[in-house]
Amino acid sequence: MTGHKPGLRQILKAVCGAFIGVQSEQQRQQDFQAQSPLPYIIAGVVLTLLFVLGLALIVRLVLA
Repeated sequence: MTGHKPGLRQILKAVCGAFIGVQSEQQRQQDFQAQSPLPYIIAGVVLTLLFVLGLALIVRLVLA
């Protein structure tokens, strides 16, 4: 892949866009030109865990 090293802000923007399913074609192309998918995967896993833990906390607070 010929690409660039994405910044943290760009990675988070891409992952959050993927979470809600809204992303421009230009942004998607830019994401796929990155050198490695690893930062996107790590950010996705971390944000997913935070989302699930947040939901669990909300449920626990409501049922307490």
